[in-house]
Amino acid sequence: MKTLFIILAVITSILSAILAVLPISNLALIPAILAFVFAFVAHYMSKKEGEVRKIIPFTFFLTTIALILSLYKALFIASEVTQTESLEAKEIQLEEEAIDELEELDLEIEEIEDITID
Repeated sequence: MKTLFIILAVITSILSAILAVLPISNLALIPAILAFVFAFVAHYMSKKEGEVRKIIPFTFFLTTIALILSLYKALFIASEVTQTESLEAKEIQLEEEAIDELEELDLEIEEIEDITID
């Protein structure tokens, strides 16, 4: 059981570290909290048996670094969207093209309706 909690703690701490580096760093909080819970349970079980593995403090350390990094990114790095004018112009252009294509399809349907089968 202790090994299971150690493995879960390591996996979730690595996942939180990976998510903390990515632009979606706010999602790193969920695996970080889980990593702390799993590592705490593993540490408690290991201490009860008398042997504490070195991987458990490493898990705490990695999770703490991931939390610090994601909190730093959340507080000090503002994500800004620039040059939205070109995106809006492209969207309008694509919308007009879609409308033209739909109008062409309407003409083809009217042509098919005019054909009579003898």
